[in-house]
Amino acid sequence: MSDTAIEIRALPAREATPEAIAPYGTLIEPGEDGTPFGPAEAVLDLGRGTPRLYIMRLTARPMRVAGITRHTAVTQCLAATKGEEWFIALAAPGNVDDAGAEPDPAAIEAFRIPSGKALALHHGTWHAGPYFTGSSVDFLNLELADTNIADHHTVRLDQRFGLAFDIMP
Repeated sequence: MSDTAIEIRALPAREATPEAIAPYGTLIEPGEDGTPFGPAEAVLDLGRGTPRLYIMRLTARPMRVAGITRHTAVTQCLAATKGEEWFIALAAPGNVDDAGAEPDPAAIEAFRIPSGKALALHHGTWHAGPYFTGSSVDFLNLELADTNIADHHTVRLDQRFGLAFDIMP
């Protein structure tokens, strides 16, 4: 499909709140040291492989969502290391056992992750990003050692549906 045949839709970013993020994962907010584990924290599943915690440096790119990815074996976590605000596009996981599953393009939402907060994605949550408005941002990323090799399911929205989304901050 040529670029001229791709429909570009504006996707306004909603402010991430625990309630708005709940269908996709957990918005992790700062809390006092020593606070017992509770419902405001993410339930992580890192037991299907070797956990990998690393800092990924991303450089600026257009906030255009042309493809969307999911991981069905891990609850991936992301946070800007210096507390910058950032953006992500999300869609509900659907059936995580269906290798041919695709997201519903009409159900893709964009979120603004406020400064100082992290995101833990449910198994299979479709996601694109992180995106940001600066020139470079470092992100703490918790996933499995082989997530980007063995558990990386991407649907090219531009090729499959003839559309892409521009996240509007």
